Amino acid sequence: MRLAVLGGSFNPIHLGHLYLADVVLSALHYDRVVMVPAYCSPFKPAAEGMESNAHHRLEMIAASIAGDPRLTVDDCEIERGGVSYTADTITDIIRRYHPEGKPGLIIGDDLAADFPQWNNSEQILAMADIIIARRTRSGNVSVPYPNIQITNDIMEISSGLVREKIAGDAAWRYLVPAAARVIIESKGLYGLAAQPLTQDDNTSPSRSLLSGCILRVEEAARESLSQERFLHSRNTALLSWDMCRRFQTASRFQAELAPDLGYLAGIAHDLGKQLPDKMQLKLAKSDGKDISQMEKDKPSLLHGRASAVLLRERFHIQNEAVLEAVAMHTYGGSDMGPLAKIVYIADKLEVSRENVNPAARKLAFTGDNLDEIFITVLDFTVSSLRSRKLKLSEETLNLLEKMRKIK
Repeated sequence: MRLAVLGGSFNPIHLGHLYLADVVLSALHYDRVVMVPAYCSPFKPAAEGMESNAHHRLEMIAASIAGDPRLTVDDCEIERGGVSYTADTITDIIRRYHPEGKPGLIIGDDLAADFPQWNNSEQILAMADIIIARRTRSGNVSVPYPNIQITNDIMEISSGLVREKIAGDAAWRYLVPAAARVIIESKGLYGLAAQPLTQDDNTSPSRSLLSGCILRVEEAARESLSQERFLHSRNTALLSWDMCRRFQTASRFQAELAPDLGYLAGIAHDLGKQLPDKMQLKLAKSDGKDISQMEKDKPSLLHGRASAVLLRERFHIQNEAVLEAVAMHTYGGSDMGPLAKIVYIADKLEVSRENVNPAARKLAFTGDNLDEIFITVLDFTVSSLRSRKLKLSEETLNLLEKMRKIK
Protein backbone atom coordinates (compact mmCIF):
# COMPACT_ATOMS: atom_id res chain seq x y z
CA MET A 1 0.00 0.00 0.00
CA ARG A 2 1.36 3.43 -0.98
CA LEU A 3 1.07 5.93 1.88
CA ALA A 4 1.44 9.67 2.16
CA VAL A 5 1.75 11.51 5.47
CA LEU A 6 0.11 14.86 6.22
CA GLY A 7 1.23 16.37 9.49
CA GLY A 8 0.25 19.63 11.12
CA SER A 9 -1.51 21.25 14.01
CA PHE A 10 -5.05 20.50 12.73
CA ASN A 11 -6.14 23.11 15.27
CA PRO A 12 -8.85 22.58 14.05
CA ILE A 13 -8.98 20.42 10.93
CA HIS A 14 -10.57 22.37 8.05
CA LEU A 15 -11.74 21.71 4.50
CA GLY A 16 -8.35 22.72 3.09
CA HIS A 17 -6.74 19.76 4.84
CA LEU A 18 -9.23 17.30 3.37
CA TYR A 19 -9.05 18.87 -0.08
CA LEU A 20 -5.24 18.65 -0.06
CA ALA A 21 -5.35 15.00 0.99
CA ASP A 22 -7.85 14.30 -1.81
CA VAL A 23 -5.61 16.00 -4.37
CA VAL A 24 -2.61 13.91 -3.33
CA LEU A 25 -4.66 10.71 -3.52
CA SER A 26 -6.07 11.61 -6.94
CA ALA A 27 -3.03 13.18 -8.59
CA LEU A 28 -0.27 10.95 -7.25
CA HIS A 29 -2.30 7.74 -6.82
CA TYR A 30 -1.49 7.03 -3.22
CA ASP A 31 -3.74 4.51 -1.51
CA ARG A 32 -4.05 6.30 1.82
CA VAL A 33 -3.11 9.58 3.51
CA VAL A 34 -2.16 9.31 7.18
CA MET A 35 -3.02 12.50 9.06
CA VAL A 36 -0.72 13.07 12.03
CA PRO A 37 -1.66 15.84 14.46
CA ALA A 38 1.35 17.30 16.26
CA TYR A 39 1.46 17.39 20.03
CA CYS A 40 3.62 20.51 19.97
CA SER A 41 4.59 21.76 16.53
CA PRO A 42 8.05 23.32 16.07
CA PHE A 43 6.39 25.76 13.63
CA LYS A 44 3.54 26.96 15.86
CA PRO A 45 3.73 29.13 18.99
CA ALA A 46 2.99 27.36 22.26
CA ALA A 47 0.46 30.08 23.08
CA GLU A 48 -2.05 28.36 20.80
CA GLY A 49 -2.53 25.75 23.53
CA MET A 50 -2.06 22.76 21.23
CA GLU A 51 -0.98 20.44 24.04
CA SER A 52 -4.12 21.07 26.08
CA ASN A 53 -6.51 20.32 23.21
CA ALA A 54 -4.50 17.50 21.60
CA HIS A 55 -7.21 14.88 22.09
CA HIS A 56 -9.93 17.23 20.85
CA ARG A 57 -7.92 17.78 17.66
CA LEU A 58 -7.50 14.04 17.28
CA GLU A 59 -11.22 13.46 17.80
CA MET A 60 -12.13 16.09 15.19
CA ILE A 61 -9.92 14.44 12.57
CA ALA A 62 -11.30 10.97 13.33
CA ALA A 63 -14.89 12.22 13.07
CA SER A 64 -14.21 14.20 9.88
CA ILE A 65 -12.85 11.24 7.92
CA ALA A 66 -15.42 8.66 9.04
CA GLY A 67 -16.33 6.20 6.31
CA ASP A 68 -13.41 7.03 3.99
CA PRO A 69 -10.81 4.22 4.05
CA ARG A 70 -8.43 6.37 1.97
CA LEU A 71 -7.80 8.54 5.05
CA THR A 72 -6.71 7.70 8.56
CA VAL A 73 -5.44 9.48 11.65
CA ASP A 74 -2.45 8.40 13.73
CA ASP A 75 -1.83 9.60 17.27
CA CYS A 76 1.91 8.77 17.44
CA GLU A 77 3.04 12.40 17.98
CA ILE A 78 0.44 13.00 20.67
CA GLU A 79 1.46 9.78 22.40
CA ARG A 80 5.15 10.73 22.24
CA GLY A 81 4.48 14.19 23.68
CA GLY A 82 6.98 17.04 23.51
CA VAL A 83 7.98 18.76 20.28
CA SER A 84 6.87 16.70 17.27
CA TYR A 85 9.76 15.97 14.91
CA THR A 86 8.95 14.66 11.44
CA ALA A 87 11.95 12.30 11.23
CA ASP A 88 10.69 10.39 14.28
CA THR A 89 7.18 10.22 12.84
CA ILE A 90 8.25 8.91 9.41
CA THR A 91 10.43 6.28 11.07
CA ASP A 92 7.49 5.17 13.22
CA ILE A 93 5.02 5.12 10.30
CA ILE A 94 7.34 2.95 8.19
CA ARG A 95 7.90 0.56 11.12
CA ARG A 96 4.22 0.00 11.79
CA TYR A 97 2.49 0.40 8.39
CA HIS A 98 4.93 -1.42 6.06
CA PRO A 99 4.21 0.91 3.11
CA GLU A 100 5.04 0.00 -0.46
CA GLY A 101 8.09 2.08 -1.38
CA LYS A 102 8.86 5.39 0.27
CA PRO A 103 5.93 7.16 1.92
CA GLY A 104 5.16 10.65 0.67
CA LEU A 105 5.55 13.60 3.05
CA ILE A 106 3.20 16.48 2.23
CA ILE A 107 4.43 19.97 3.11
CA GLY A 108 3.21 23.43 2.12
CA ASP A 109 5.20 25.75 -0.12
CA ASP A 110 5.41 28.15 2.84
CA LEU A 111 7.63 25.59 4.61
CA ALA A 112 9.54 24.30 1.57
CA ALA A 113 12.43 26.78 1.62
CA ASP A 114 13.22 26.08 5.25
CA PHE A 115 13.01 22.28 4.94
CA PRO A 116 16.83 21.80 4.86
CA GLN A 117 16.93 23.34 8.36
CA TRP A 118 14.41 20.87 9.77
CA ASN A 119 15.60 18.45 12.44
CA ASN A 120 17.31 15.50 10.63
CA SER A 121 16.17 16.72 7.19
CA GLU A 122 18.69 14.46 5.41
CA GLN A 123 17.27 11.45 7.21
CA ILE A 124 13.76 12.50 6.14
CA LEU A 125 14.89 12.77 2.51
CA ALA A 126 16.33 9.26 2.70
CA MET A 127 13.08 7.84 4.05
CA ALA A 128 10.32 9.80 2.26
CA ASP A 129 9.41 11.52 -0.99
CA ILE A 130 8.75 15.22 -0.38
CA ILE A 131 5.46 16.44 -1.85
CA ILE A 132 5.17 20.23 -2.02
CA ALA A 133 1.62 21.57 -2.13
CA ARG A 134 0.57 25.09 -3.06
CA ARG A 135 -0.45 27.14 -0.08
CA THR A 136 0.70 30.68 -0.77
CA ARG A 137 1.97 30.68 -4.37
CA SER A 138 0.41 29.88 -7.72
CA GLY A 139 3.63 28.62 -9.32
CA ASN A 140 6.37 26.13 -8.55
CA VAL A 141 9.01 26.79 -5.92
CA SER A 142 12.73 26.25 -6.41
CA VAL A 143 14.37 24.19 -3.66
CA PRO A 144 17.72 22.34 -3.48
CA TYR A 145 16.37 18.85 -2.77
CA PRO A 146 14.31 16.22 -4.66
CA ASN A 147 10.60 16.87 -4.54
CA ILE A 148 7.24 16.40 -6.23
CA GLN A 149 5.09 19.52 -6.68
CA ILE A 150 1.34 19.31 -7.09
CA THR A 151 -0.82 21.95 -8.74
CA ASN A 152 -3.63 22.11 -6.23
CA ASP A 153 -5.93 25.11 -6.01
CA ILE A 154 -5.09 27.41 -3.13
CA MET A 155 -7.86 27.49 -0.54
CA GLU A 156 -7.78 30.61 1.59
CA ILE A 157 -8.44 28.68 4.79
CA SER A 158 -6.18 28.12 7.76
CA SER A 159 -6.70 26.82 11.27
CA GLY A 160 -5.72 30.24 12.58
CA LEU A 161 -8.40 31.88 10.44
CA VAL A 162 -11.03 29.47 11.78
CA ARG A 163 -10.03 30.20 15.36
CA GLU A 164 -10.09 33.95 14.72
CA LYS A 165 -13.56 33.73 13.24
CA ILE A 166 -14.85 31.66 16.16
CA ALA A 167 -13.34 34.13 18.63
CA GLY A 168 -14.77 37.08 16.69
CA ASP A 169 -18.25 35.54 16.38
CA ALA A 170 -17.88 35.56 12.58
CA ALA A 171 -19.02 32.93 10.08
CA TRP A 172 -16.83 29.83 10.38
CA ARG A 173 -19.01 26.72 10.43
CA TYR A 174 -18.62 25.76 6.78
CA LEU A 175 -14.85 26.20 6.76
CA VAL A 176 -14.58 22.93 8.69
CA PRO A 177 -16.06 19.45 8.14
CA ALA A 178 -19.53 19.05 9.62
CA ALA A 179 -18.30 16.49 12.16
CA ALA A 180 -15.60 18.89 13.40
CA ARG A 181 -18.20 21.66 13.71
CA VAL A 182 -20.39 19.42 15.87
CA ILE A 183 -17.45 18.69 18.21
CA ILE A 184 -16.41 22.35 18.43
CA GLU A 185 -19.96 23.36 19.28
CA SER A 186 -20.71 20.52 21.67
CA LYS A 187 -17.45 20.92 23.61
CA GLY A 188 -17.23 24.71 23.45
CA LEU A 189 -13.77 24.79 21.86
CA TYR A 190 -11.82 27.94 20.93
CA GLY A 191 -13.87 30.08 23.30
CA LEU A 192 -17.26 29.10 21.88
CA ALA A 193 -20.04 28.53 24.40
CA ALA A 194 -20.69 24.81 24.70
CA GLN A 195 -23.84 23.55 22.96
CA PRO A 196 -24.35 19.91 24.05
CA LEU A 197 -26.02 17.73 21.46
CA THR A 198 -29.37 16.11 22.07
CA GLN A 199 -30.39 12.67 20.91
CA ASP A 200 -32.41 14.27 18.14
CA ASP A 201 -29.44 16.07 16.61
CA ASN A 202 -29.04 15.04 12.96
CA THR A 203 -25.96 17.03 12.03
CA SER A 204 -23.52 14.13 11.65
CA PRO A 205 -21.63 14.16 8.34
CA SER A 206 -22.78 12.03 5.44
CA ARG A 207 -20.46 9.91 3.30
CA SER A 208 -21.37 8.08 0.10
CA LEU A 209 -18.58 5.52 0.27
CA LEU A 210 -20.22 3.40 2.95
CA SER A 211 -23.86 2.98 3.78
CA GLY A 212 -25.63 5.15 6.31
CA CYS A 213 -25.83 2.14 8.60
CA ILE A 214 -22.05 1.82 8.76
CA LEU A 215 -21.76 5.51 9.50
CA ARG A 216 -24.26 5.22 12.36
CA VAL A 217 -22.31 2.32 13.83
CA GLU A 218 -19.06 4.25 13.57
CA GLU A 219 -20.60 7.29 15.21
CA ALA A 220 -21.94 5.10 18.03
CA ALA A 221 -18.51 3.56 18.52
CA ARG A 222 -16.83 6.97 18.61
CA GLU A 223 -19.31 8.28 21.16
CA SER A 224 -19.43 5.22 23.45
CA LEU A 225 -15.79 4.12 23.48
CA SER A 226 -12.73 5.80 24.90
CA GLN A 227 -10.63 7.61 22.32
CA GLU A 228 -7.92 4.95 22.48
CA ARG A 229 -10.47 2.15 22.05
CA PHE A 230 -12.18 3.96 19.17
CA LEU A 231 -8.87 4.45 17.32
CA HIS A 232 -8.20 0.74 17.82
CA SER A 233 -11.64 -0.05 16.38
CA ARG A 234 -11.10 2.16 13.36
CA ASN A 235 -7.64 0.74 12.73
CA THR A 236 -9.17 -2.73 12.96
CA ALA A 237 -11.81 -1.67 10.44
CA LEU A 238 -9.17 -0.32 8.07
CA LEU A 239 -7.02 -3.46 8.21
CA SER A 240 -10.14 -5.61 7.78
CA TRP A 241 -11.13 -3.49 4.76
CA ASP A 242 -7.63 -3.82 3.30
CA MET A 243 -7.49 -7.57 3.80
CA CYS A 244 -10.97 -8.13 2.36
CA ARG A 245 -9.97 -6.16 -0.70
CA ARG A 246 -6.78 -8.22 -1.03
CA PHE A 247 -8.41 -11.64 -0.59
CA GLN A 248 -11.84 -11.10 -2.14
CA THR A 249 -10.98 -11.74 -5.80
CA ALA A 250 -8.95 -14.86 -5.01
CA SER A 251 -11.60 -16.34 -2.74
CA ARG A 252 -14.74 -18.35 -3.36
CA PHE A 253 -16.30 -16.19 -0.64
CA GLN A 254 -16.39 -13.02 -2.75
CA ALA A 255 -19.72 -11.72 -1.42
CA GLU A 256 -18.75 -12.41 2.21
CA LEU A 257 -15.43 -10.60 1.78
CA ALA A 258 -16.87 -7.37 0.39
CA PRO A 259 -14.55 -4.69 1.86
CA ASP A 260 -17.41 -2.66 3.32
CA LEU A 261 -18.52 -5.71 5.33
CA GLY A 262 -14.98 -6.00 6.68
CA TYR A 263 -15.03 -2.34 7.63
CA LEU A 264 -18.42 -2.72 9.35
CA ALA A 265 -17.33 -5.76 11.37
CA GLY A 266 -14.08 -4.05 12.32
CA ILE A 267 -15.63 -0.79 13.47
CA ALA A 268 -18.30 -2.67 15.44
CA HIS A 269 -16.19 -5.42 17.02
CA ASP A 270 -15.71 -3.60 20.36
CA LEU A 271 -19.04 -1.77 20.41
CA GLY A 272 -19.98 -3.36 23.76
CA LYS A 273 -16.45 -3.40 25.20
CA GLN A 274 -16.98 -0.65 27.75
CA LEU A 275 -20.46 -1.56 28.89
CA PRO A 276 -20.84 -2.65 32.54
CA ASP A 277 -20.19 -6.36 33.16
CA LYS A 278 -23.84 -7.02 33.98
CA MET A 279 -24.97 -5.50 30.69
CA GLN A 280 -22.42 -7.51 28.69
CA LEU A 281 -23.60 -10.67 30.42
CA LYS A 282 -27.26 -9.84 29.76
CA LEU A 283 -26.65 -9.10 26.06
CA ALA A 284 -24.58 -12.24 25.57
CA LYS A 285 -27.25 -14.41 27.16
CA SER A 286 -29.75 -13.17 24.59
CA ASP A 287 -27.86 -14.82 21.72
CA GLY A 288 -28.98 -18.22 23.05
CA LYS A 289 -25.50 -19.75 23.37
CA ASP A 290 -23.92 -21.27 26.46
CA ILE A 291 -21.85 -19.13 28.80
CA SER A 292 -18.82 -20.81 30.34
CA GLN A 293 -17.74 -20.51 33.95
CA MET A 294 -14.71 -18.54 32.79
CA GLU A 295 -17.03 -16.05 31.10
CA LYS A 296 -19.26 -15.80 34.16
CA ASP A 297 -16.19 -15.07 36.26
CA LYS A 298 -14.96 -12.49 33.77
CA PRO A 299 -17.91 -11.07 31.76
CA SER A 300 -15.62 -8.79 29.73
CA LEU A 301 -14.70 -11.89 27.73
CA LEU A 302 -18.27 -11.71 26.39
CA HIS A 303 -17.85 -8.26 24.81
CA GLY A 304 -17.63 -9.75 21.30
CA ARG A 305 -20.94 -11.55 21.68
CA ALA A 306 -22.47 -8.49 23.35
CA SER A 307 -21.29 -6.32 20.46
CA ALA A 308 -22.85 -8.69 17.91
CA VAL A 309 -26.18 -8.53 19.76
CA LEU A 310 -26.02 -4.72 19.78
CA LEU A 311 -25.26 -4.74 16.07
CA ARG A 312 -28.25 -6.96 15.36
CA GLU A 313 -30.78 -5.39 17.72
CA ARG A 314 -29.87 -1.70 17.68
CA PHE A 315 -28.62 -1.35 14.11
CA HIS A 316 -30.62 -4.18 12.50
CA ILE A 317 -27.60 -5.86 10.93
CA GLN A 318 -28.61 -9.32 9.75
CA ASN A 319 -25.49 -10.36 7.81
CA GLU A 320 -24.40 -13.59 9.46
CA ALA A 321 -20.75 -13.29 8.42
CA VAL A 322 -20.49 -9.84 10.02
CA LEU A 323 -22.24 -10.96 13.22
CA GLU A 324 -20.01 -14.04 13.44
CA ALA A 325 -16.86 -11.94 12.91
CA VAL A 326 -17.84 -9.55 15.70
CA ALA A 327 -18.90 -12.30 18.11
CA MET A 328 -15.82 -14.46 17.58
CA HIS A 329 -13.03 -11.90 17.52
CA THR A 330 -12.17 -12.39 21.22
CA TYR A 331 -11.03 -16.01 21.20
CA GLY A 332 -12.19 -17.44 17.91
CA GLY A 333 -14.03 -20.66 17.16
CA SER A 334 -13.41 -23.90 15.28
CA ASP A 335 -15.87 -23.06 12.49
CA MET A 336 -14.85 -19.47 11.72
CA GLY A 337 -15.53 -18.17 8.24
CA PRO A 338 -13.03 -16.05 6.27
CA LEU A 339 -14.45 -12.70 7.39
CA ALA A 340 -14.25 -13.79 11.05
CA LYS A 341 -10.62 -14.81 10.52
CA ILE A 342 -9.82 -11.43 8.97
CA VAL A 343 -11.37 -9.47 11.84
CA TYR A 344 -9.58 -11.70 14.37
CA ILE A 345 -6.27 -10.95 12.63
CA ALA A 346 -6.98 -7.24 12.30
CA ASP A 347 -7.96 -6.91 15.97
CA LYS A 348 -4.65 -8.45 17.07
CA LEU A 349 -2.32 -6.70 14.59
CA GLU A 350 -3.71 -3.25 13.71
CA VAL A 351 -1.14 -0.46 13.74
CA SER A 352 -1.88 1.03 17.18
CA ARG A 353 -1.39 -2.31 18.97
CA GLU A 354 1.78 -2.44 21.07
CA ASN A 355 3.99 -5.51 21.65
CA VAL A 356 3.00 -7.06 18.33
CA ASN A 357 5.16 -9.63 16.57
CA PRO A 358 6.64 -7.59 13.65
CA ALA A 359 6.76 -10.60 11.32
CA ALA A 360 3.10 -11.39 11.98
CA ARG A 361 2.08 -7.77 11.36
CA LYS A 362 4.04 -7.64 8.11
CA LEU A 363 2.38 -10.88 7.01
CA ALA A 364 -1.05 -9.38 7.72
CA PHE A 365 -0.23 -6.35 5.56
CA THR A 366 1.45 -8.20 2.70
CA GLY A 367 0.68 -11.96 2.89
CA ASP A 368 -1.39 -13.77 0.26
CA ASN A 369 -2.56 -16.84 2.23
CA LEU A 370 -5.31 -16.11 4.73
CA ASP A 371 -5.01 -19.36 6.69
CA GLU A 372 -1.24 -18.95 6.95
CA ILE A 373 -1.69 -15.46 8.40
CA PHE A 374 -4.42 -16.70 10.71
CA ILE A 375 -2.42 -19.59 12.21
CA THR A 376 0.59 -17.29 12.66
CA VAL A 377 -1.54 -14.79 14.59
CA LEU A 378 -3.28 -17.54 16.54
CA ASP A 379 0.05 -19.08 17.58
CA PHE A 380 1.39 -15.68 18.62
CA THR A 381 -1.78 -14.91 20.62
CA VAL A 382 -1.79 -18.26 22.40
CA SER A 383 1.92 -17.98 23.22
CA SER A 384 1.37 -14.50 24.60
CA LEU A 385 -1.52 -15.62 26.79
CA ARG A 386 0.45 -18.59 28.09
CA SER A 387 3.48 -16.42 28.87
CA ARG A 388 1.22 -14.30 31.06
CA LYS A 389 -0.18 -17.47 32.65
CA LEU A 390 -3.71 -16.63 31.49
CA LYS A 391 -6.30 -19.34 31.02
CA LEU A 392 -7.20 -20.28 27.46
CA SER A 393 -10.80 -20.81 26.47
CA GLU A 394 -12.00 -24.16 25.15
CA GLU A 395 -12.92 -22.42 21.87
CA THR A 396 -9.37 -21.14 21.39
CA LEU A 397 -7.84 -24.54 22.18
CA ASN A 398 -10.17 -26.32 19.72
CA LEU A 399 -9.42 -23.72 17.08
CA LEU A 400 -5.67 -24.04 17.59
CA GLU A 401 -5.86 -27.85 17.25
CA LYS A 402 -7.92 -27.60 14.05
CA MET A 403 -5.66 -25.00 12.41
CA ARG A 404 -2.51 -26.92 13.22
CA LYS A 405 -3.99 -29.99 11.53
CA ILE A 406 -4.72 -27.89 8.44
CA LYS A 407 -1.22 -26.46 8.55
